[in-house]
Amino acid sequence: MTIQRFETGPRMSQVVVHGDTVYLAGVVAGKAAGESVTRQTQEILSIIDGHLAKAGTDKSKLLTATIYLTDMKTFGEMNAVWDGWVSGGNTPARATVQAALAAPQYNVEIMVTAAR
Repeated sequence: MTIQRFETGPRMSQVVVHGDTVYLAGVVAGKAAGESVTRQTQEILSIIDGHLAKAGTDKSKLLTATIYLTDMKTFGEMNAVWDGWVSGGNTPARATVQAALAAPQYNVEIMVTAAR
């Protein structure tokens, strides 16, 4: 079985496809870094849509999602965006945790796995 990699760098690939499973690296907001959790979540979900499309799938086929927040007080703010984006009736298994992220301007990071 082949493995496809997209946006591959020396440290990691943004997207890895093995068989009919698509793995995304954790996604942070580049343009909205330092902005609100709402704005960062919107950008992240847009990036995820693009990555999934490159791999031949979409958000209706999400299997799992892990969401990292720097402050759980922003859980509701992030969920307001997530709830408007996620495919109704096709919600993934999900965990949300509080964690320090790679740089202080990032308040949200989301990592998903999807089927094709």
